[in-house]
Amino acid sequence: MSSARSFTDLYVAVQQFYAVQMRMLDEGDFEGYAHTFTSDGEFTHTPGRPPARTPAGIVKELVDFHKKFEGNPVQRRHWFNMLALTEHDDGTLESTVYALVLTSGTDRVPEVAPSCTVHDVLVHESGRLKTRSRTVGHDYDRTHKSGPAPLT
Repeated sequence: MSSARSFTDLYVAVQQFYAVQMRMLDEGDFEGYAHTFTSDGEFTHTPGRPPARTPAGIVKELVDFHKKFEGNPVQRRHWFNMLALTEHDDGTLESTVYALVLTSGTDRVPEVAPSCTVHDVLVHESGRLKTRSRTVGHDYDRTHKSGPAPLT
């Protein structure tokens, strides 16, 4: 762990990063969300779908994925909690969080689905956190291993 920053400061910075990143996703700012990934970033979010790579690929994946909500507008809220964080000597961060996705609309009762585990590799670029890779494992997908990041 770097001596310039305490683990608490780092933990709070990651929480803030996720708050901003998820707000972009939930507000439909797919470009902004995708640019929170590195230029070679990888995003795997739904079982059976191949990973999206690069910010442009992530935008395309999100636009395609959200087409299923056309004609039935919904609001989705991604709730990240139970953050386990490991910092490596090279500054790379491994993060594991539990995620719930709340979907609501004008004609529906809010639904919590899916329940997931999110595994990220985060890096600092130009003094900012970026996601190098994200793998979302859905709890209903029994092929997914959802072990936590190691404790520090």
